[in-house]
Amino acid sequence: MEETNFEYLHELVSQGNFNNLKNELVEMNEVDIAEFLGELDRDVMIRIFRILPKDLSADVFAYLESEDQGDIIAGITDKEIQKLVDDLFLDDVVDMVEEVPASLVTKILKNASPDTRKLINTYLNYPEDSAGSIMTNEMVELHDRCTVRQAIDKIRKTGIDKETIYTCYCIDNSRHLKGTIDLSDLVFNDETALLSDIMDDDKQLIYVKTTDDQEHVAELVKHYDLLAVPVVDNENRLVGIITIDDILDIIEEETEEDFEKMAALLPSEDEYLKTPVLVLVKNRIGWLLVLMISATLTGSIIQSFEDMLAVITGLTAAIPIITGTGGNAGNQSSTLAIRALALGEIELKDWFKVLFKEIRVAVICGLILGLANFGRMLILGNPGGMQVYLTVSAAMFFAVIMAKMIGCMLPLLAKLVKIDPAVIAGPVISTLVDSLSLLVYFALAKAFLI
Repeated sequence: MEETNFEYLHELVSQGNFNNLKNELVEMNEVDIAEFLGELDRDVMIRIFRILPKDLSADVFAYLESEDQGDIIAGITDKEIQKLVDDLFLDDVVDMVEEVPASLVTKILKNASPDTRKLINTYLNYPEDSAGSIMTNEMVELHDRCTVRQAIDKIRKTGIDKETIYTCYCIDNSRHLKGTIDLSDLVFNDETALLSDIMDDDKQLIYVKTTDDQEHVAELVKHYDLLAVPVVDNENRLVGIITIDDILDIIEEETEEDFEKMAALLPSEDEYLKTPVLVLVKNRIGWLLVLMISATLTGSIIQSFEDMLAVITGLTAAIPIITGTGGNAGNQSSTLAIRALALGEIELKDWFKVLFKEIRVAVICGLILGLANFGRMLILGNPGGMQVYLTVSAAMFFAVIMAKMIGCMLPLLAKLVKIDPAVIAGPVISTLVDSLSLLVYFALAKAFLI
């Protein structure tokens, strides 16, 4: 949708020309409509939402921000809520219930059918971030003793209300998942063939449990290039599916969470501009206090060598470049290690291979940086003379090696003790490397300059 069209829609709103506005909206994609509604004031948004055709309004609602969804629920009638809940896919209803205020949850559940209300409560009881909490039950179920003709007839009758019809799920009399079958297999097989003879059976069956972590689900879908993955209970009975749109949301959510942790922030589910200042303070101040206190160690190290710094010219000026280079080197290694762990490229058993590789990289990088630093000091004529130049360059060489070893090993150690590796990245590694780099630097200076 081009921005100019959005401007035209806003012009129609300002003119109160809602008939033409409706005609424009029905020709648009539901995602663009949701984006447009999100730009409007609350009362105007509700009014325009109510003029949308009923077969379109639920699709648009699913793409609205949770705050806007709450405003609409609060502003429409019980009858409209009932119709909206009936038209939404179950996983979208559950997502909405998890996000809106408690008073609106009561209003939603009151206007949902008894069966839907029971399903919502069941989904809400699954552990947070589990497969069960993000699945939907709107999938095509086919008995494995059905023929192809019977299966196609059922899809024609019920498929309109399902999230996907491209992959169908075969069950037995007890709802045990027996296999999957693609729509293309049904179309190109003989009408009298039994599904049990043409489906992908147990040996090829890929599924997740309701209690599996959502990250595991995302990894599985990515590994096997699936559009949807079936979810079963502890007795292997089919209870739902997770579709690719939800998988993409999981990947985005986990990526954002890792970025925030790597920046020493508590994860936040709200958009930046919609997050209150006090919430942002709460998310940041904890780690800032921890890192400030931990930096006391760095200050103590410098303080303990004050006499040497006062006597030998040129040592103090090199402190920022030693600590900065070490911190950057450590962050490089930790970022790559965390990424490799997240993608499954390395495991805990590979720790020696990782360490050996990073040591070799560190030696080469350290040599290049040390030589470059020596040349820099020589050209600029830094105070202290040749011995100081060599000491600073040697300290940089060893600081890079040490930093890269710490950077690659800490994420693996965090994984070993069941801590998210992203938590120890960024500022945490920088603070630790700063202190150790100074110890190496001052130790070399004391050994060769005094």
